[in-house]
Amino acid sequence: MTRIAVYQSQTGIDPAANAAALVAAVEAARDGGAAMLFTPENGNLLDRDRTRAAAHRRSEGEDPVLQAVRDAAARCGIWVQLGSIGVLVEGGAMANRSLLIDETGAIRARYDKIHLFDADLPNGQSWRESASYVGGQEAVVADAPAGRLGLSICYDVRFPALYQALSAAGATILSVPAAFTVPTGEAHWHLLLRARAVETGCHVVAAAQAGVHEDGRETYGRSLVVGPWGDVLLDMGDDIGVGFAEIDAGVTADVRGRMPTLAHRRTIAPARVMP
Repeated sequence: MTRIAVYQSQTGIDPAANAAALVAAVEAARDGGAAMLFTPENGNLLDRDRTRAAAHRRSEGEDPVLQAVRDAAARCGIWVQLGSIGVLVEGGAMANRSLLIDETGAIRARYDKIHLFDADLPNGQSWRESASYVGGQEAVVADAPAGRLGLSICYDVRFPALYQALSAAGATILSVPAAFTVPTGEAHWHLLLRARAVETGCHVVAAAQAGVHEDGRETYGRSLVVGPWGDVLLDMGDDIGVGFAEIDAGVTADVRGRMPTLAHRRTIAPARVMP
Protein backbone atom coordinates (compact mmCIF):
# COMPACT_ATOMS: atom_id res chain seq x y z
CA MET A 1 0.00 0.00 0.00
CA THR A 2 1.44 3.35 -1.07
CA ARG A 3 0.05 6.68 0.09
CA ILE A 4 -0.01 9.33 -2.62
CA ALA A 5 -0.96 13.01 -2.62
CA VAL A 6 -2.79 14.95 -5.33
CA TYR A 7 -2.52 18.72 -5.71
CA GLN A 8 -5.50 20.56 -7.20
CA SER A 9 -4.33 24.04 -8.18
CA GLN A 10 -5.46 27.35 -9.61
CA THR A 11 -2.31 28.30 -11.48
CA GLY A 12 -1.97 31.93 -12.50
CA ILE A 13 0.12 34.30 -14.60
CA ASP A 14 3.03 34.79 -12.15
CA PRO A 15 5.58 31.94 -12.23
CA ALA A 16 7.03 32.94 -8.83
CA ALA A 17 3.62 32.63 -7.16
CA ASN A 18 3.01 29.33 -8.96
CA ALA A 19 6.37 28.00 -7.76
CA ALA A 20 5.57 28.95 -4.16
CA ALA A 21 2.22 27.15 -4.38
CA LEU A 22 3.83 24.00 -5.77
CA VAL A 23 6.51 24.01 -3.06
CA ALA A 24 3.80 24.35 -0.40
CA ALA A 25 2.01 21.37 -1.96
CA VAL A 26 5.20 19.27 -1.81
CA GLU A 27 5.54 20.13 1.87
CA ALA A 28 1.87 19.31 2.55
CA ALA A 29 2.26 15.96 0.79
CA ARG A 30 5.28 15.13 2.95
CA ASP A 31 3.48 16.20 6.11
CA GLY A 32 0.54 13.98 5.13
CA GLY A 33 2.76 10.93 4.87
CA ALA A 34 2.69 10.57 1.07
CA ALA A 35 5.52 8.90 -0.82
CA MET A 36 4.64 10.78 -3.99
CA LEU A 37 2.82 13.94 -5.11
CA PHE A 38 0.93 14.38 -8.39
CA THR A 39 0.37 17.92 -9.74
CA PRO A 40 -1.74 19.29 -12.66
CA GLU A 41 -0.99 20.35 -16.21
CA ASN A 42 0.57 23.81 -16.78
CA GLY A 43 1.98 24.10 -13.27
CA ASN A 44 4.48 26.85 -14.07
CA LEU A 45 2.14 29.21 -15.96
CA LEU A 46 -1.47 29.39 -17.10
CA ASP A 47 -1.88 32.44 -19.32
CA ARG A 48 -3.73 32.60 -22.63
CA ASP A 49 -2.24 36.05 -23.36
CA ARG A 50 0.56 34.82 -25.62
CA THR A 51 2.46 38.10 -25.62
CA ARG A 52 2.54 38.28 -21.82
CA ALA A 53 3.31 34.57 -21.49
CA ALA A 54 6.22 34.82 -23.96
CA ALA A 55 8.25 36.77 -21.41
CA HIS A 56 8.35 33.66 -19.21
CA ARG A 57 9.40 31.11 -21.85
CA ARG A 58 12.35 29.10 -20.54
CA SER A 59 14.16 25.89 -21.40
CA GLU A 60 13.87 22.97 -18.99
CA GLY A 61 17.29 23.71 -17.52
CA GLU A 62 16.44 27.36 -16.93
CA ASP A 63 12.87 27.11 -15.67
CA PRO A 64 12.72 28.50 -12.09
CA VAL A 65 9.47 26.71 -11.25
CA LEU A 66 10.92 23.33 -12.15
CA GLN A 67 14.05 24.07 -10.11
CA ALA A 68 11.97 25.10 -7.10
CA VAL A 69 10.01 21.82 -7.26
CA ARG A 70 13.20 19.77 -7.63
CA ASP A 71 14.71 21.51 -4.62
CA ALA A 72 11.53 20.93 -2.59
CA ALA A 73 11.40 17.25 -3.54
CA ALA A 74 14.99 16.79 -2.38
CA ARG A 75 14.44 18.74 0.84
CA CYS A 76 11.25 16.83 1.68
CA GLY A 77 12.46 13.43 0.48
CA ILE A 78 9.39 12.84 -1.70
CA TRP A 79 8.79 11.96 -5.37
CA VAL A 80 6.86 14.46 -7.51
CA GLN A 81 5.09 13.83 -10.78
CA LEU A 82 5.11 17.39 -12.06
CA GLY A 83 2.02 17.16 -14.25
CA SER A 84 3.35 19.48 -16.93
CA ILE A 85 5.17 22.71 -17.61
CA GLY A 86 5.69 24.57 -20.85
CA VAL A 87 9.37 24.44 -21.86
CA LEU A 88 11.37 25.85 -24.76
CA VAL A 89 12.79 23.15 -27.01
CA GLU A 90 15.06 23.11 -30.04
CA GLY A 91 14.15 25.63 -32.72
CA GLY A 92 12.39 27.99 -30.30
CA ALA A 93 9.19 25.94 -30.11
CA MET A 94 7.43 24.98 -26.87
CA ALA A 95 6.65 21.51 -25.52
CA ASN A 96 4.02 20.68 -22.91
CA ARG A 97 6.25 18.45 -20.77
CA SER A 98 5.51 16.13 -17.86
CA LEU A 99 8.42 15.31 -15.53
CA LEU A 100 8.94 12.61 -12.93
CA ILE A 101 11.21 13.82 -10.10
CA ASP A 102 12.60 11.48 -7.46
CA GLU A 103 13.28 12.07 -3.75
CA THR A 104 16.75 13.46 -4.48
CA GLY A 105 15.40 16.04 -6.95
CA ALA A 106 16.70 14.13 -9.98
CA ILE A 107 14.54 13.91 -13.11
CA ARG A 108 13.72 10.26 -13.79
CA ALA A 109 11.47 10.63 -16.84
CA ARG A 110 10.14 13.18 -19.34
CA TYR A 111 7.07 13.02 -21.55
CA ASP A 112 5.96 15.61 -24.11
CA LYS A 113 2.20 15.72 -24.72
CA ILE A 114 1.40 13.89 -27.94
CA HIS A 115 -2.19 14.95 -28.65
CA LEU A 116 -2.73 18.72 -28.88
CA PHE A 117 -6.16 20.21 -28.19
CA ASP A 118 -7.48 22.28 -31.11
CA ALA A 119 -11.22 22.77 -30.86
CA ASP A 120 -14.13 25.19 -31.11
CA LEU A 121 -16.50 24.57 -28.20
CA PRO A 122 -20.29 25.01 -28.13
CA ASN A 123 -19.95 27.86 -25.59
CA GLY A 124 -17.97 29.92 -28.10
CA GLN A 125 -14.52 29.24 -26.68
CA SER A 126 -11.80 28.39 -29.19
CA TRP A 127 -8.61 26.54 -28.27
CA ARG A 128 -5.52 26.13 -30.46
CA GLU A 129 -2.88 24.31 -28.45
CA SER A 130 -0.91 23.65 -31.62
CA ALA A 131 -0.39 27.42 -31.97
CA SER A 132 1.77 27.34 -28.83
CA TYR A 133 3.19 23.81 -28.63
CA VAL A 134 4.73 21.03 -30.69
CA GLY A 135 3.52 17.51 -30.01
CA GLY A 136 5.61 14.71 -28.54
CA GLN A 137 6.40 11.49 -30.39
CA GLU A 138 6.70 8.65 -27.86
CA ALA A 139 4.94 7.02 -24.93
CA VAL A 140 6.89 6.90 -21.65
CA VAL A 141 6.79 4.66 -18.56
CA ALA A 142 9.04 4.75 -15.49
CA ASP A 143 9.20 3.02 -12.12
CA ALA A 144 8.04 5.09 -9.14
CA PRO A 145 6.99 4.44 -5.51
CA ALA A 146 3.34 3.94 -6.48
CA GLY A 147 4.16 1.44 -9.25
CA ARG A 148 5.25 1.53 -12.86
CA LEU A 149 3.94 4.88 -14.02
CA GLY A 150 2.60 5.66 -17.48
CA LEU A 151 2.73 9.37 -18.36
CA SER A 152 0.10 11.33 -20.28
CA ILE A 153 -1.40 14.83 -20.27
CA CYS A 154 -5.01 16.05 -20.42
CA TYR A 155 -6.36 15.67 -24.00
CA ASP A 156 -4.36 12.43 -24.34
CA VAL A 157 -7.10 10.79 -22.25
CA ARG A 158 -9.36 10.65 -25.33
CA PHE A 159 -6.97 8.33 -27.20
CA PRO A 160 -7.08 4.77 -25.79
CA ALA A 161 -4.21 3.52 -27.96
CA LEU A 162 -1.76 5.54 -25.86
CA TYR A 163 -2.90 3.82 -22.67
CA GLN A 164 -2.80 0.42 -24.35
CA ALA A 165 0.86 1.14 -25.17
CA LEU A 166 1.56 2.23 -21.60
CA SER A 167 -0.08 -0.81 -20.00
CA ALA A 168 1.62 -3.11 -22.53
CA ALA A 169 4.92 -1.64 -21.29
CA GLY A 170 4.03 -2.67 -17.74
CA ALA A 171 2.31 0.44 -16.37
CA THR A 172 0.18 -0.22 -13.28
CA ILE A 173 -0.67 3.42 -12.62
CA LEU A 174 -1.50 6.13 -15.17
CA SER A 175 -1.03 9.84 -14.64
CA VAL A 176 -3.42 12.23 -16.43
CA PRO A 177 -2.65 15.78 -15.22
CA ALA A 178 -5.13 18.21 -16.73
CA ALA A 179 -6.58 21.67 -17.19
CA PHE A 180 -9.97 20.53 -18.51
CA THR A 181 -12.51 23.09 -19.63
CA VAL A 182 -15.82 23.14 -17.77
CA PRO A 183 -18.07 22.02 -20.68
CA THR A 184 -15.86 19.06 -21.59
CA GLY A 185 -15.27 18.24 -17.94
CA GLU A 186 -18.98 18.09 -17.13
CA ALA A 187 -19.57 15.82 -20.10
CA HIS A 188 -16.59 13.49 -20.12
CA TRP A 189 -14.08 13.84 -17.23
CA HIS A 190 -15.27 11.02 -14.98
CA LEU A 191 -16.34 8.87 -17.92
CA LEU A 192 -12.98 8.96 -19.71
CA LEU A 193 -10.81 8.47 -16.64
CA ARG A 194 -12.85 5.53 -15.37
CA ALA A 195 -12.80 3.97 -18.84
CA ARG A 196 -8.99 4.23 -19.05
CA ALA A 197 -8.72 2.57 -15.62
CA VAL A 198 -11.07 -0.29 -16.50
CA GLU A 199 -9.64 -1.09 -19.92
CA THR A 200 -6.02 -1.17 -18.66
CA GLY A 201 -6.53 -2.56 -15.15
CA CYS A 202 -4.53 0.41 -13.82
CA HIS A 203 -4.98 2.98 -11.11
CA VAL A 204 -5.47 6.41 -12.70
CA VAL A 205 -4.34 9.62 -10.99
CA ALA A 206 -5.65 12.84 -12.53
CA ALA A 207 -4.49 16.04 -10.82
CA ALA A 208 -6.43 18.99 -12.22
CA GLN A 209 -6.60 22.75 -12.42
CA ALA A 210 -9.77 24.22 -10.86
CA GLY A 211 -11.82 27.41 -10.80
CA VAL A 212 -11.50 30.84 -12.41
CA HIS A 213 -7.89 31.76 -13.23
CA GLU A 214 -6.15 35.11 -13.49
CA ASP A 215 -6.23 35.00 -17.29
CA GLY A 216 -10.02 34.63 -17.23
CA ARG A 217 -10.35 30.96 -18.14
CA GLU A 218 -12.29 28.51 -15.97
CA THR A 219 -11.21 24.92 -15.40
CA TYR A 220 -13.24 21.97 -14.19
CA GLY A 221 -11.33 20.64 -11.17
CA ARG A 222 -12.53 17.33 -9.70
CA SER A 223 -9.05 15.83 -9.41
CA LEU A 224 -9.58 12.07 -9.31
CA VAL A 225 -7.91 8.88 -8.25
CA VAL A 226 -9.62 5.88 -9.85
CA GLY A 227 -9.04 2.22 -9.01
CA PRO A 228 -8.52 -0.47 -11.65
CA TRP A 229 -12.11 -1.68 -11.22
CA GLY A 230 -13.33 1.83 -12.10
CA ASP A 231 -14.14 2.87 -8.53
CA VAL A 232 -13.45 6.49 -7.56
CA LEU A 233 -11.03 6.56 -4.62
CA LEU A 234 -10.70 10.35 -4.44
CA ASP A 235 -12.70 13.23 -5.95
CA MET A 236 -11.50 16.67 -4.83
CA GLY A 237 -14.49 18.60 -6.16
CA ASP A 238 -13.77 22.32 -6.49
CA ASP A 239 -11.34 22.59 -3.56
CA ILE A 240 -7.84 23.98 -4.08
CA GLY A 241 -5.26 22.06 -2.08
CA VAL A 242 -3.80 18.61 -1.46
CA GLY A 243 -5.77 15.37 -1.14
CA PHE A 244 -4.62 11.84 -0.35
CA ALA A 245 -5.34 8.30 -1.52
CA GLU A 246 -3.91 4.81 -1.13
CA ILE A 247 -2.59 2.81 -4.08
CA ASP A 248 -2.81 -0.94 -3.43
CA ALA A 249 -0.80 -3.07 -5.87
CA GLY A 250 -2.69 -6.11 -4.63
CA VAL A 251 -5.94 -4.66 -5.98
CA THR A 252 -4.35 -4.25 -9.41
CA ALA A 253 -3.24 -7.88 -9.44
CA ASP A 254 -6.66 -9.06 -8.27
CA VAL A 255 -8.57 -7.07 -10.89
CA ARG A 256 -6.29 -8.18 -13.70
CA GLY A 257 -6.70 -11.77 -12.56
CA ARG A 258 -10.49 -11.52 -12.63
CA MET A 259 -10.65 -9.55 -15.90
CA PRO A 260 -7.60 -10.57 -18.01
CA THR A 261 -8.16 -8.09 -20.84
CA LEU A 262 -4.44 -7.32 -21.20
CA ALA A 263 -3.73 -10.95 -22.05
CA HIS A 264 -6.64 -11.05 -24.48
CA ARG A 265 -5.62 -8.05 -26.59
CA ARG A 266 -5.21 -8.71 -30.28
CA THR A 267 -3.69 -6.72 -33.10
CA ILE A 268 -6.58 -5.65 -35.31
CA ALA A 269 -6.09 -5.17 -39.03
CA PRO A 270 -7.74 -2.17 -40.69
CA ALA A 271 -11.47 -2.66 -41.01
CA ARG A 272 -12.73 -4.02 -44.30
CA VAL A 273 -15.11 -1.65 -46.05
CA MET A 274 -17.87 -3.74 -47.64
CA PRO A 275 -19.31 -2.64 -50.98
